[in-house]
Amino acid sequence: MMANHYKLLIKNARQVVQVCNRGERVLIGPAMRDLAVLNEDSSGGISIVISREGTIAAIDRHSKVADSFKRCSFDKEIDATGKCVLPGLIDGHTHPVWAGDRVHEFALKLAGAGYEEIHKAGGGIHFTTEKTRAATEDELLASLKERLQSMLRHGTTTAECKSGYGLDTENELKMLRVIERARKEVPVEISSTFCGAHAVPKGKTVEESTKDVLDHQLPAVLALNQSGELRVENIDVFCEKGVFNVEQTKQILEAGVKGGLAINFHGEELHCLHSAELGASLEARAISHLEKVSPEGIQSMAEAGTIAVMLPTTAYILRLDPPPVRKMIDAGVPIALGTDFNPNAYCLSMVVTIHLACVIMHMSMEEALVAATINAAASLGRADTHGSLEVGKVGDVIIADITRWEHLIYQLGCSDQLIQHVIKKGDLVYSKS
Repeated sequence: MMANHYKLLIKNARQVVQVCNRGERVLIGPAMRDLAVLNEDSSGGISIVISREGTIAAIDRHSKVADSFKRCSFDKEIDATGKCVLPGLIDGHTHPVWAGDRVHEFALKLAGAGYEEIHKAGGGIHFTTEKTRAATEDELLASLKERLQSMLRHGTTTAECKSGYGLDTENELKMLRVIERARKEVPVEISSTFCGAHAVPKGKTVEESTKDVLDHQLPAVLALNQSGELRVENIDVFCEKGVFNVEQTKQILEAGVKGGLAINFHGEELHCLHSAELGASLEARAISHLEKVSPEGIQSMAEAGTIAVMLPTTAYILRLDPPPVRKMIDAGVPIALGTDFNPNAYCLSMVVTIHLACVIMHMSMEEALVAATINAAASLGRADTHGSLEVGKVGDVIIADITRWEHLIYQLGCSDQLIQHVIKKGDLVYSKS
């Protein structure tokens, strides 16, 4: 029996980009270019109905929706005539909780300093850790809320958010509590990640740091998960030369899995350590970066179905050779995208990230949009409910004042002008004034 009261009616859109419409949970290879798109025709535009529970109840020609729901009422109606509707964007990799900034390091990078050189000189993660440890929870929460609101204005409705600038139990838990508090105050859905193994803190060896993560930090996180104070979903390690090696990474990731966390970690960014093969062997949900992934690593990830989270902003800002995305797509590796927002790569816009993926990683616009929606949802274990506009899925929606969806990518730096409304679970959470 049809309900008679609904949360939202989006009516008469010029174009609705569903992304996929056959229940797909991840798209790979040629399927990444085959977007499901509904266009207006002589019979009229496309309308979407979102239920009181925040899920999509109908997507169809406006005339059919108007007829089917003619005896129903709506909390709100939005006239989308002439506009384009897309799924809310999903940011698969962010570091949004930190204090201080590293604008001075940007100048050093422009002058030719490398990531490892800055890190060894006490900059990079160590600099941010010092500032973050000194900040209060309230200070960190205030800046996090501003960042999440900025993401929202650029169309992001779900984001992965890491800790990783505490590097000890007290401060890692502080960061994770800030993420938990932000869930209740900002309408961006969060997938929380424990990343205590982001760097080796000053004064510790890598062996001591690994032991601290395994014996103190991770057990404390899991205990607060068990009590319900935290809702951490993922475990992350920076597997890299001079940080955590493959064996140390394996120990930490396996301990996280034993505690109920999903593997979603940094691998093959600056050096090929064969962490892609490690991740595949552990059935990792996702691995990020992969600038230096080997052919064998690509094949292992394809066979395991491990999602590659591409971070074009990092390759762009650090002037790294971009990861071999075309080879990964051809091999059948699922590709997702993330901003990698952090003090080293300051970008909060998934739309800019999509544009950069097209230009520097040679992805098509269709592939990049898939990577920022259904595949990013899969990287966070949410593809059953998020990442496409299909009946039964969560009503996370962008309405943009454009004639076709490609303009959102094509018009670089204009997304805050083009996006008119952002909807989260059927609630209007942002409207351009």
